[in-house]
Amino acid sequence: MDPLALALLPGIGPKRLLELLAEENPLLSLKERFPQAAVVLPQAEREAEGERRRAEAMGVRILGLWEEAFPEGLRRLPQPPTHLYLKGELPEEGKAVAIVGTRKASAWALSFARKLARGLSEAGLCVVSGLARGVDREAHLGALEGGGSTLGVLGSALDRIYPPEHRELARKVALVSEFPFGTGPKPEFFPRRNRIIAGLSRAVIVVEAPLESGALITARHALELGKEVLAVPGRPTDENSLGTNRLIQDGAYPVLSAEDVLSYLGFSGKPKKAVELSQEEEGLYALLRQGEALPEDLAQALGVPAEKVLSLLTLLELKGLAQALPGGRYGAL
Repeated sequence: MDPLALALLPGIGPKRLLELLAEENPLLSLKERFPQAAVVLPQAEREAEGERRRAEAMGVRILGLWEEAFPEGLRRLPQPPTHLYLKGELPEEGKAVAIVGTRKASAWALSFARKLARGLSEAGLCVVSGLARGVDREAHLGALEGGGSTLGVLGSALDRIYPPEHRELARKVALVSEFPFGTGPKPEFFPRRNRIIAGLSRAVIVVEAPLESGALITARHALELGKEVLAVPGRPTDENSLGTNRLIQDGAYPVLSAEDVLSYLGFSGKPKKAVELSQEEEGLYALLRQGEALPEDLAQALGVPAEKVLSLLTLLELKGLAQALPGGRYGAL
């Protein structure tokens, strides 16, 4: 019997699913213990087959609770997902940190979230967030700029990216969801998404959040799982900082930099020091972060002479941001 078909049956949660799969004859046990669910099993089997076909077409892996590779951090949830839809790779156990916050973040919080994520990414950590507007988006972008990995946990299916303006960003990051293909976003899905963010992360950092914020739900899940919760302090008079300041009052570790996070969590890696770049260097570095390229292709993309690009590449190499590769190509560090 296909375990995925069992997972798709109504009323069969994670505990019952594992109990059934442990039986010598799961089908017989299903008919005896859950006769109403057994009636719709043929339909669930067709749905499971369809999900696997769509997953294969999209390059997505369906990872079940019954598999050894299922993340341990999610197994420990009070109500773990029965299965996950995964595009890309999950972070290594203990090497991921979540950065979350309000969708309506202030300018300083957006900038800080991006810089923080970049520093943690440069130190070798995977940045986990929810691909939402505001702090989440900046966390993913900062991690990409740092050259490391980042994982977006969705409150919708992998084929229904939300918000839609983040589709291009979604193509650049690893993605995971517990929702079947075709499932659009709903308000009740985002708290479920938040528990997965907490379960996959070593710690949760809240950058900016009012008292009524989904980011605080993520922090609560982290605390319930025995994870670390950190928060970025804000001005006492800012409504968007009331939630983070309250977290700090309740014992969350205050974060002023990526170094604070690394030191508090006991990671040995250190973020690279900020490097001043000219406007031309920034433009070239942005192209290099998109992938390896030949100097002449870079010159064409920037609209400058090849000699100028070679000079800029030398400067970026000296600043530790670019490297020469076989075949005359260059790439970002």
